[in-house]
Amino acid sequence: MESIQELQQPGSQTAATKPTRPTKPKFKRSALIRKDVKKNWFAYLLAVPVLAWFIIFCYGPMWGVLIAFKDFKPLLGFAQSDWVGFKHFIDFFQGPYFWRVVKNTLLLNVWGIVFGFTAPIILALLLNEIRDGRFKKTVQTITYMPHFISLVVVCGMIHIFTADEGVVTQLLQLITGKDYTSLLGYSDFFRAIYTFSGIWQSIGWESIIYLAAMSTIDPALYEAAEMDGIGRLRKMWHITLPQISPVITILFIFAIGGLMSSGYEKIILLYNPLTYDTADVIASYVYRRGLREASLSYSTAVGLLSAVVNFGLLWATNKMAKRHSDVSLW
Repeated sequence: MESIQELQQPGSQTAATKPTRPTKPKFKRSALIRKDVKKNWFAYLLAVPVLAWFIIFCYGPMWGVLIAFKDFKPLLGFAQSDWVGFKHFIDFFQGPYFWRVVKNTLLLNVWGIVFGFTAPIILALLLNEIRDGRFKKTVQTITYMPHFISLVVVCGMIHIFTADEGVVTQLLQLITGKDYTSLLGYSDFFRAIYTFSGIWQSIGWESIIYLAAMSTIDPALYEAAEMDGIGRLRKMWHITLPQISPVITILFIFAIGGLMSSGYEKIILLYNPLTYDTADVIASYVYRRGLREASLSYSTAVGLLSAVVNFGLLWATNKMAKRHSDVSLW
């Protein structure tokens, strides 16, 4: 009885008499969207061509991945071609070139991450420490210029430099004391030529984003470090790198997301049957089987598999980055 009386006292709170929070007025999402479109109609109008381009040229052709599950015959079309399921995927896994192209693709991209990904960061750190503006602009101009050279021209220059009487070949002969013919005929040299020529071509251009991130760092951090007697190397390590680490993380996620894909244009322009052991990657293999041998279904299956693996790597790397650094793509 006493407990019932206590519950019935004016000051007591029960489930029935517990005060409720005032509810805020709810607006329909459609009304908010209409209001925003009416207010920013010109921005939405500018976005229409971009959306149309992506829908027509990026998402529209995606239905063509059905070729990977069919024995596609161009004369029969998509609908009339026979359905074969995962036959082409199984053929690729059991084929004689599976391990070779997968290994070469991974190794070329690992070389690119180890050397090509870090080189622009190092260049940006060095440029950020230069106080002479004229010298800094000169270095930036020289390193930017290869980016604007056509890839075909770059590959032609590589062929010339690595020919029998090329500069790189003669320099290698001088260092090692051995006689070499064209370096592109040696499979052991292909990864080094591909990777370091790519660094020469893109190091300046890719350093721009890191220099832009460094320009946002508070100068007071450097001033405080100088007052504490910290040198340049320690300032780069303890101030500059931590401040641009979100940018590095985002770009690293993209790099890992493309681990199973390589620039097939450059590889096709540089490789030959003598260097297939180290140069033949998934993209070049798809090119030969799809266009040269007209195995459209098989090459589509291999390309689809590579895209799925890349997406898985991107998702896993993004999740790990979000867990350890709170920086991620989504």
